[in-house]
Amino acid sequence: MSPHDLDCVPSNSTRRRAVLARAALLTASAMLLAACSRGEANNPPGPPPPPPVSVAPAVERQITDWNEFSGRLVAVEQVELRSRVSGYLRSIHFRPGQLVRKGDLLFQVDPRPFEAALARAEASLASARTRAELARTELARAERLVAERAIAQRDVDERAAAKRDLDASILAAEAAVKTARLDLEYASIRAPISGRISKEEVTVGNLIQGDGPSPTLLTSLVSVDPIYAEFEGDEQIYLKYMQMARSGERPSSRSARNPVLLGLANEQGFPRRGYMVFLDNRIDPKSGTIRARAEFDNKDGALTPGLFARVRLLGGDSYKAVMTPERAIGTDQSKRFVLVVGADGIAQFREVKL
Repeated sequence: MSPHDLDCVPSNSTRRRAVLARAALLTASAMLLAACSRGEANNPPGPPPPPPVSVAPAVERQITDWNEFSGRLVAVEQVELRSRVSGYLRSIHFRPGQLVRKGDLLFQVDPRPFEAALARAEASLASARTRAELARTELARAERLVAERAIAQRDVDERAAAKRDLDASILAAEAAVKTARLDLEYASIRAPISGRISKEEVTVGNLIQGDGPSPTLLTSLVSVDPIYAEFEGDEQIYLKYMQMARSGERPSSRSARNPVLLGLANEQGFPRRGYMVFLDNRIDPKSGTIRARAEFDNKDGALTPGLFARVRLLGGDSYKAVMTPERAIGTDQSKRFVLVVGADGIAQFREVKL
């Protein structure tokens, strides 16, 4: 080791001074931290600021009560089309889902067998009429001869009976002609109502059954305008309305067209207006509800049978009431309440009845 290297090694006194300096620094830091802790204890932080809230004034308005129900749209008229005669399906005259008018031709059953049956019935009628005409002539001749005592009365009676029998055969032949004409008419299946038709259940060329207990289903047809909304109300609502009808506050829906509002699942509010047309005659004991029906115009075709509908029914005459935003109303178990802000700016619990 060189003398220069010995000069770089710290002496014991130098090491003692470094240790003392480090200890003094740590002591000062500890005292500073203690002083800060005492300061925080003497000056605790203040409470958090109150959260911001919104306030809305209660208003008094003239309002009308409505009761809301859930229901379904139902066609006023709906028909399952079945053939009244048997035969091979010859043609179909509609597109599935289209609107048809009453009397439009929908299906055509092969008419040739029915045309032949009609011709045969008309021939039988003509034959019966000819025989009856001959019987009348012979009866007239016999009546002249019996007056001259040329024949016996018995012959006259026999010819009179033959004439009556042939007259009855004319009636039977006329009935057969009417039946044959009806069968020929039934071979052309027409729309019994105006509305929207479903798809065909049988294709051309199939033998369809018109007689017997289960005639072939061809398609179905429902009316479009107007349309019904059917819904059910519980016993409490029914008793309320009956009490109002007895007191004269609101007429019964059995005798008056009380206004009804309707909204579909994709509509805001209740934009459609109709009226009551039916209230059932009894409460269903299984569900404790009563069936009701309202009618609505459907000129735009937006209302389709089977759709879910929200229904509002007039609950009584208009009256003045205090109103507040719905979001300001809270629920505490079975109670409803609002928080009322007084003149001192303090909110108070206030129970309310809607």
